[in-house]
Amino acid sequence: MVLRPSLAKTIPNTFLRKKRRSPPSPFKTQWHYAFDQQQALQDLKQLAPHSPPNSIHQGSEDSQNPRKTLPFMLNCLIDSFAAYNCEPTPNAYQFVIKTLIRNSQFDELTHVLSHLQNVEKFQTPERVFVDLIGAYGQYGMVFEAIDLFFRIPSYRCVPTANSLNALLLILCRNRKCLRFVPQLLLKSRDMNIRIEPSSFSILIRALCRIGRADYAVKLLNYMIDDGFDLVDEVCSMILSSLCQQKGINSLEVMVILEEMRKIGFCLGRVDFRNLISFLVRQGNRRDAFDVLVDMKQAGIKPDISCYTMVLHSLVEKGEFERAEDLFNEVLVFGLVPNLRTYNAYISGLCKQEKVDSAYMMINCMEQLDCQPDIVTYRMVLEGFCKVGELQKAREVWSEMKRKVVELDAQTYRIMIQAYLSEGVVAEACSLLEKMLSNNITPMLSTFDDIISTLCHGGLISEALQFLEKVCSRAVVPGSIAWEALLLSLNHDVGDEMVLLDNLAEPAILHAWNMAIFLIPNEEISAADNEELELEQLICRVLYEEQLILLSLLSKEACLLHMKPCYILKFVRIN
Repeated sequence: MVLRPSLAKTIPNTFLRKKRRSPPSPFKTQWHYAFDQQQALQDLKQLAPHSPPNSIHQGSEDSQNPRKTLPFMLNCLIDSFAAYNCEPTPNAYQFVIKTLIRNSQFDELTHVLSHLQNVEKFQTPERVFVDLIGAYGQYGMVFEAIDLFFRIPSYRCVPTANSLNALLLILCRNRKCLRFVPQLLLKSRDMNIRIEPSSFSILIRALCRIGRADYAVKLLNYMIDDGFDLVDEVCSMILSSLCQQKGINSLEVMVILEEMRKIGFCLGRVDFRNLISFLVRQGNRRDAFDVLVDMKQAGIKPDISCYTMVLHSLVEKGEFERAEDLFNEVLVFGLVPNLRTYNAYISGLCKQEKVDSAYMMINCMEQLDCQPDIVTYRMVLEGFCKVGELQKAREVWSEMKRKVVELDAQTYRIMIQAYLSEGVVAEACSLLEKMLSNNITPMLSTFDDIISTLCHGGLISEALQFLEKVCSRAVVPGSIAWEALLLSLNHDVGDEMVLLDNLAEPAILHAWNMAIFLIPNEEISAADNEELELEQLICRVLYEEQLILLSLLSKEACLLHMKPCYILKFVRIN
C-alpha cells in the first residue's frame, strides 16, 4: 500500500499534537500549595518547644500590629503560614491545641479556639474536638467539655456520635456528673446526632458500675427496639455486673438472664464462669451444676476453674458421688487439675473418712508436678486425727517437716488436740514448746486445752510448771485456762497460789498501767483516796473495754475475764 505524500505528513503532526505536554504554569499549583503548607507546619513544630509558660501578651512589638496581644503559639501559627503565603490547615490547629494541652496552657487555648471559630473558613475535622473533650475530662474540666460540645457547629463541623461518646465517657466516669446525661441526650437529638451502639455501651457500662443492672437491661431493650443488632459484649457486661452486685439473689439474676437470652444473647466461656462463681457464692450448688451442664451442651468446653468451683460446692453440700464423677470427668477430658481442684477433692475424701485415699492423692499430686500446700497437709492431718489414726498423723507430720512445709498455728493446734485426745499430754506440751521456740504464736484455745486437760487430770503442779514456762516467753493464756486453775486450786494459801502470784506479776504491772490510762483523770482524782472505789472503777473500765487482766489490789488477787456479764471470782491471799 502506498500512502500519498500529503497523508504521510499529517499523521505525525496529529500524533505530536495529542501526546505532547503543555508547558508548566508559572503560577502555584495545588501540589506547590500543599508543599508550602507542609513546610509551614514543620517550622511551627520547630518553634513549639520555645513556647514560654505565660505568653498571652507576647506578640509583635509594633504598636500598630493588631496581633500584639495574641498568645505565642497562635502568633507562631499565623506567622509560619504567612511566611509561605498560605492558609493554616486543620492539622496545624490540631498540633497547636495538643501542644497547649500538654503544657496545661488553657488560657492560650481559649484564644486559639476563638481564632479558629471567627477567622478561619475551612471545615474543622471532628477529631480535633474529640481530642479536646477528652483532654478536658482528663483535667477535670467537665463544664468546659460540655460547652465545647454544644459549640461544635459554630466551628463549621457537624457533630456525630464520636464527639457525643467522648463527652459521655467523661460524664459517666464521675457519679456526680451522671445527672447531666439525660439532658445531654435530649439536646443531642436536637443536634441530629444519632446514638450508636457504642453510645449504648457507654451508658450501660455506667449503669452497671453504679449497680443499676435493671436499668441497663431496659436500655438494652431500647437498643434492640431502635433497630440495632445485639452486642454480646454489652450483655456480658450486664451479666458480670449482676454477678458482682450485692443484695441480689440468684433468682433475679436467672430471670434477667432469661430475658437476655430471648433477645438473642448467647453465653460465652467467661459468662458461664461468672455465673457459676456467683451461684456457688450464693449457695445454689445444684444450679451451678446445671449451668455447667448447659455450658457443655452449648459446645463450650469448661475450663478447670469451672470444674473446681462446682466440685467444691458439691463437696460442701455432701454430694460426694456426684463430686467423684465430676473429678473423673476432669481427668477424662484431659484437663490438668490445679491445687484448688485437688484440695476440693481431698476435702471430700476426708469428710467421707477416706483419709488413706486422700493421703495417696498427695503422692499423685507430686507425680504430676502439683506440689501440695499447707492446706492439703492440714486436711489429711486433721482427717487422721478425727478417725483416731494418731500414728499415721505422726507420719504426715514427719513428712511435712521433712519437706519443709511451713507450719502455722492452726496445724500445730490440730496435732496438739490429737495428743490431748489420746491422753499424751507430755507430747502436747513438748510440741507447744517447739511451737514457741519457732516464734509461732499459738491460739489461746491451744493453751486453754493443755492447761484444762492437766487440771482436770489433777496434775496441778504440772499445769503450774507449764504455765511458768509459757509466761516466761511473754505469752498469757486465755480465760478458760485461768478458770481451770482457780477451780482446781484450794482456797487456802499454798505454794501453788504463791507461784500463781509470781507468774502474774509481770502481766499485772502492764495491765494496771493500762487500766489507769483508760480511766479519765477526773475519775482517778475522785477515787484516789479510796482503794475500794478505785478497784471498782478499774473493774468497770476494764469491763467496758472488754480486756483480760490478772491484777493484784493490795492483798487481793483478782482474776477478771472481761466479757459481757462474765467476771471470774476473787481469790483471797493472806
